[in-house]
Amino acid sequence: MPSIAATNLTKRFGKFPALEDATFHYDRGGAIGYLGPNGAGKTTTLKLFTGLLRPTSGTALVNGRDAATDPKGALWDVGSLVETPEPYPALTARETLAMIGEFHGLTSEEIRDRTDRYARELELPPLDRKTAKLSKGQKQRIVIAGILIAEPTVLLLDEPTSGLDPAERVIIRNLLIRLKAQDRLILMSSHLLQEVTEICDQVIFINNGRILMQDTVEHIADRFKVTSLEVEFARPADPGQIAAIAGVTRVQPVSPTRFRLDFDGSEEARTRILESCQKVAPVTSFSSASLTLEDAYMRLMQGGSAR
Repeated sequence: MPSIAATNLTKRFGKFPALEDATFHYDRGGAIGYLGPNGAGKTTTLKLFTGLLRPTSGTALVNGRDAATDPKGALWDVGSLVETPEPYPALTARETLAMIGEFHGLTSEEIRDRTDRYARELELPPLDRKTAKLSKGQKQRIVIAGILIAEPTVLLLDEPTSGLDPAERVIIRNLLIRLKAQDRLILMSSHLLQEVTEICDQVIFINNGRILMQDTVEHIADRFKVTSLEVEFARPADPGQIAAIAGVTRVQPVSPTRFRLDFDGSEEARTRILESCQKVAPVTSFSSASLTLEDAYMRLMQGGSAR
């Protein structure tokens, strides 16, 4: 069973605390989103798990092995993407993947079969083309194929879709969803909240080197109330009539037919407001004003709390 564990993991650069007492543990397949602004400590954490940095104190364990004191044991079954590595420009895509496969002790047949499989899944460019001639997104997908070619059970990914266009992001997203279904354990940092919502089961929020919250995506949705709704009518509506609806605390007109309504966030009030809006005019759209995960992220970054 794949596992990662941080126990009071701390990294200081001089007096600057890049990471302070980070503690979390996951011991089964799935995807964990690691969310925070630039400089929050995400990349530092991943470098500690991959042996690129040594902790000031605490431990980073991968599959039960300490990445600082036993890096070979900890990393033999890990695929990692930290910051923005690029393939050697003088090699072709196929040569790049063959070299990585040989490093992992794969046979020629295993390298060929897996290279062809990931070329299809990641929609790689022609494999005989020099990587120096490829776009940034194409190079990124070749790097990801290299990470996966040994079929590791643990994936540590630092912004895996950074620099990719929307179509390339979909390719990576779909691949990661397939991998977590195969009991791979994925820890991925990201700034894309929708991406985390679609891929991850668990979320860790970090800021200023400290973990603020860790929970399932579903529980975070339950813990943070969405207190704004957007309603659109089939014809122009009277803002005063909408403001008089029981439970509505503020009305912000977006257009003559579209309004943002503030309320207490309860499901009961939401239901009553919908029923009352339908009496004002035919309702064509009624939804939360923003993603719950985005609301949680912004509240935490601003020092807010759950209800």
